[in-house]
Amino acid sequence: MIEQIDSPKALQIKDTAKTLFWKHGIRRVTVEEICQEAGVSKMTFYRMFDNKIELAKAVLDEVVESSLEKYRKIMGQDTPFAEKIRQMVLLKLEGTEAISQELIMDIYKNEVTELIDFMAEKRKQGMEATLQFFAQGQKEGALRKDVKPEFIMHMINQINDMATDEKLLAMYDSPQDLIMELTNFFFYGISSADEKKS
Repeated sequence: MIEQIDSPKALQIKDTAKTLFWKHGIRRVTVEEICQEAGVSKMTFYRMFDNKIELAKAVLDEVVESSLEKYRKIMGQDTPFAEKIRQMVLLKLEGTEAISQELIMDIYKNEVTELIDFMAEKRKQGMEATLQFFAQGQKEGALRKDVKPEFIMHMINQINDMATDEKLLAMYDSPQDLIMELTNFFFYGISSADEKKS
């Protein structure tokens, strides 16, 4: 790449791409559409990004890193474990805002090797942070000590897979609604809101 990807033009391209990717997915959006919406030429685009996949990786990297930073901040707070879970659920809600079914499918069921490898690495980072969180919960006595953290991680992976289940997606108004249902179910089971508070 010739120019910095944190220059004003690059930031403009990334912001535009994020909006378009979140609405239509990565596959359906073209470089031409990104350039037109961002008000930049294709020449400017290719001075900063080798191709659309590199741009998608830059956008997703920023989103994931920002979420991980917020996640670690929640983990480091001196608050009860239940409050940390509540904040994590809200963080999940914030992170899935305006996400489309197309984007979910492009991220989790894509055929582009570069993107598959990239997302696998990002998921690994997220899983490491989550394992630390659950270990902390066990240490505080908020989680059963006899449950294996690896089992919890396996269940989270199953839930991630469920977020791309077309039959489940059809039951909800938006992918975000399904993701939040899965997240709340994982942390709270089928207890009512009143039960969660007690």
